[in-house]
Amino acid sequence: MRLTGFLALLAGKPRHPVGPDGRMALSDHLRELRARILKIAIVILIALVASLFFFDQIFALVLEPYTAAQEQLGDRVDTQATIAGAGGPLMLYLTLCGTVAVVLTSPFWLYQIWAFILPGLHPQERKWSRVFAAVAGPLFLAGVVLGYYTLPKGLEILIGLTPGSLVNLVEFGDYLSFLIRTLLVFGIAFEIPVFVILLNLAGVLPGRALGAHRAWIILGSFIFAAIATPSTDPFTMLFLAVPMVALFGISEVIARTLDRRRAQADPAAGLDDDELSPL
Repeated sequence: MRLTGFLALLAGKPRHPVGPDGRMALSDHLRELRARILKIAIVILIALVASLFFFDQIFALVLEPYTAAQEQLGDRVDTQATIAGAGGPLMLYLTLCGTVAVVLTSPFWLYQIWAFILPGLHPQERKWSRVFAAVAGPLFLAGVVLGYYTLPKGLEILIGLTPGSLVNLVEFGDYLSFLIRTLLVFGIAFEIPVFVILLNLAGVLPGRALGAHRAWIILGSFIFAAIATPSTDPFTMLFLAVPMVALFGISEVIARTLDRRRAQADPAAGLDDDELSPL
């Protein structure tokens, strides 16, 4: 009986009939939201437990950028990775495996969020949301991978600033936060052109506006890369800024193509309110 009630809780099915206009009672919306949150929590918990069995491999992968930087520094700087406190090792296990569990289950919990929002969207909005989901995921992963491979150089420069008379002790919790922040910066930066295309599809940002402000966009990309990257070296900045500029260029080409298609379908679509139509 309890198992049946738990399964019904996970199902989150509406108790009141859905109206002919597709509307659902607020209590049913909350019931569905609760069910999806429970599903997400259970899946993340399962992934967390599974990740504990692969802790050594996960730890080696996370520590690899620091190890590579340490090898490049050689005898110039004495640096060691440390962990503090009696409960530090336990928190290390939970934090590292918990982060991996959230990342690995991201397709599932992102789908749950999308499935909860989807019924309230119009058919055209559903179409573009699917396109966004298909493009945004690979772009984010590409940014994360690029950020991971630029980390050793950034760490080498930052740790290399340590005076020769001092030992640089890198607390692993701080290092993990640094790594996650860097990967998120690279991943989110790769998503910006996707939002540019979405703004163009919404009619807010025409392609000609991107062309008119191209020089400022390029300058802004380099400024953003210089501020957002945790390290101060120009190499990490270039690794982020150059792909961003290239992606902006691709998004401008796509935006102009979409503008031309809209103009062919509706000659007055791209005109300002005070601009004459060719008709």
